[in-house]
Amino acid sequence: MGDVVQMHFTTPDYVIFALLLVASTCIGLFYALSGGRQRTTQEFLLADRSMSCLPVSLSLLATFQSAVAILGAPSEIYTYGTQYWFLGVSYFLGLLIPAHVFIPVFYRLRLTSAYEYLELRFNKTVRIMGTVTFIFQMVIYMGVVLYAPALALNAVTGFDLWGAVLAMGLVCTLYTTLGGLKAVIWTDVFQTIVMFAGQLAVIIVGAHQAGGMGEVWRKAMNGSRIASLDLNPDPTERHTFWTLGVGGVFLMLALYGVNQAQVQRYLSSRTEREAVMSCYVVFPCQQVVLCLGCLMGLVMHFLHSFEIISTQPHRMVLYFVMDVFRDLPGLPGLFVACLFSGALSTISSAFNSLATVTMEDLIKPYCPAMTEAKATLLSKGLALAYGLVCLTMAYVASLMGSVLQAAFSIFGMVGGPLLGLFCLGMFFPWANSTGAIVGLVAGLAMAFWIGIGNFVSRMAVPTPLLPIINATTMPLRGNMTTAVMTTLITSITAKPKPTGVQALYNLSYLWYSAHNSTTVVIVGLIVSLLTGPMKEKDLTPGTVYPVLGNLLFFLPERYREKLCCVTPLSHKVALRSIQATPQPSCRLAHTVQETAL
Repeated sequence: MGDVVQMHFTTPDYVIFALLLVASTCIGLFYALSGGRQRTTQEFLLADRSMSCLPVSLSLLATFQSAVAILGAPSEIYTYGTQYWFLGVSYFLGLLIPAHVFIPVFYRLRLTSAYEYLELRFNKTVRIMGTVTFIFQMVIYMGVVLYAPALALNAVTGFDLWGAVLAMGLVCTLYTTLGGLKAVIWTDVFQTIVMFAGQLAVIIVGAHQAGGMGEVWRKAMNGSRIASLDLNPDPTERHTFWTLGVGGVFLMLALYGVNQAQVQRYLSSRTEREAVMSCYVVFPCQQVVLCLGCLMGLVMHFLHSFEIISTQPHRMVLYFVMDVFRDLPGLPGLFVACLFSGALSTISSAFNSLATVTMEDLIKPYCPAMTEAKATLLSKGLALAYGLVCLTMAYVASLMGSVLQAAFSIFGMVGGPLLGLFCLGMFFPWANSTGAIVGLVAGLAMAFWIGIGNFVSRMAVPTPLLPIINATTMPLRGNMTTAVMTTLITSITAKPKPTGVQALYNLSYLWYSAHNSTTVVIVGLIVSLLTGPMKEKDLTPGTVYPVLGNLLFFLPERYREKLCCVTPLSHKVALRSIQATPQPSCRLAHTVQETAL
């Protein structure tokens, strides 16, 4: 292969990268030293419920726009074509349903943690189970989402691996601990702008080198990279219109409907209307992000002919960026700042949401006499502790090897059952706590069975031996676009269609959330009916969204009454708040005023 040379950052690149860290830290310090100075849990965990629509919507966008997503979308388009672009179809319902179903319920109950809802609707056991499941999900994920991009960056540029991990982890811990949710949201806004700038720079420079986007699109058409509408209903097919457009809705609901990191942002809004509007604003932003990732993949396809791709395809994007920007000092640093902005926004949201659920669900209920000052201090301590846990998990991720992909999958596997648990409580009034517990356990068991089965079956398939070069180096050639890297693209051969359990293991990852949440709902309903369904008079006001009442409007009222779907949500909350005795932590006093307006 000839001599090899490693690609390096220049001084301007390091300066731009350092500016990202300094600016993020300064935002945290500003909110630590201004306003109420984070002296109450309300300010630290919910930004005093004072945030407007725009920063909340950009923060919603940034929270799960991780570095892995920034690297993953272009490599997906380069490898498989534009079929992935149809994921944008799922954003319609994936954001419309949270805006008009989940947000009204959560906001009117005046919650701090989404899992408070589970106690109001079921009981404390369900709440704790939901909280522990979420903590497990986020602790595993946040270390990996910090380590993976640092590993890819180190492999391509020689950028110090643990220097990057420690810098990101410590800076993020600092501004999250000092500035609270308000600092997290405003750093998300800044980091979103950096993400857009980095991706746009790559597309503009790359398209210019290619002779314009028209040329890029023409070659993509000739190279069969522009995918047509694939209506194949087979759920084992990785990407079709149905997996992306329908399965993606459930994935979006798990992220934007019931995930604590996002719910916390809705609850920090000044009014319910602002919270709903933030969902509407994030919709076009999500479409723009998806388009940027896809366009970057098409530009890569025009300029590079990767006969061989790294065993970690995310590295391919970094090789491409370093090639495109090789004569433009500072721009590689801008893309790395874009990359780590994605990581910062994700892990800072994780720290803050984990501190919130730990405080509100696991500590406060058992320490009712705790003073506000002590609770705020403890919340900051929890954010700091989770920051250190994140660094520890990054080290654990470095020891995982091939299990790294499984750790990413855990995030998706756990999100589905949690979505099912909330849907069971919110849409089915007769579901009881026993059904919720058994349904959640069944959903998690199903999720891990399919997820681990899929992972093991893939590991069991022998991978053909291919020529491999040093992953941290590039061949010394006149034009790096002819570089040969380790391949993931193998010749396409006809595979026998999986049957039985193997078909379940081969389920497209986009159906995981739908399959696992449906399992929770079905098992939960069956168990509830067998153990004695709940009656409407036993429900906490405002915890059930009357979707059945809206769908079954044609039935006589006496039948709809038996299905607990007669009273509209807003009227039910106001009426029962006035008539019923307030329950601990129910917080419906403000709801009466809001729903009366």
